Amino acid sequence: MSRDYEAERINRACWDEIAPIHGRSYDISALLAGGHRLDPVQVGEIGDIRGKKVLHLQCHIGTDTLSLARLGADVTGVDFSEGSLAVAADLSKRTGLAARFIHCPIYDLRDHLSERFDLIYTSIGVLCWNSNIDLWAGIVADFLKPGGEFYLMESHPFLNVFDDEASGLAVVNPYFTGGIPRDWPSGSPDYADENYLVKNPTREFTWTMGDVHNALVNAGLRIGWIHEFDFIHWKALECMKSGEDGFWRLPEPLNRIPLLFSLRATKPP
Repeated sequence: MSRDYEAERINRACWDEIAPIHGRSYDISALLAGGHRLDPVQVGEIGDIRGKKVLHLQCHIGTDTLSLARLGADVTGVDFSEGSLAVAADLSKRTGLAARFIHCPIYDLRDHLSERFDLIYTSIGVLCWNSNIDLWAGIVADFLKPGGEFYLMESHPFLNVFDDEASGLAVVNPYFTGGIPRDWPSGSPDYADENYLVKNPTREFTWTMGDVHNALVNAGLRIGWIHEFDFIHWKALECMKSGEDGFWRLPEPLNRIPLLFSLRATKPP
């Protein structure tokens, strides 16, 4: 499987478009008030990162990047969207949090960066933009120090089989896609601001749990654990209900499936 340059072109246009929308619609109050935006699950799973060199792949407008900086990391964020990184740089100034941002597709990162990191962080809504899961895993492995760790939190790929507008659970999409992307038309409401209709289309990929696991193992990493959860950070399906903790869940008796997963892997010494 090769890298899909056309997908990168299509998706970059979309992320450049919606970056300023997200700059206005994301809740950054915690960052401005001296806190961070990472949820308690991630904070607990990542552990103490004070003084560690952290690489955040596909960082978008930098809210999580700067949250990692707030938790004490020396952090570098990478994204292919110039518009997103412009918002990230402005947010860095507004919060007084130092972070380095690199503008490039992650597949080209070797041309822009030669350091190795203690931790590579990737979180929620990112794998679908990667056209080659094996190349992605190779980048993760290359930029880790020996003994370094990779942390991923992502929506569970099984969630993608369901119709997100149905009142219950209706299976409409395949779980096993073989890496064949799905093209989404323009005109849908933005996930962060439902009043804004996105003008650009997107091309998205679904990777199974096996795809992700095997790509990382084949890149030479050791999987420490995989955790699966029955909640997620947004209303991914129409029938979901929000809890007091801010997470979204399926109602009884539908809440029997995974919605979110996290993974930790290590590069052998």
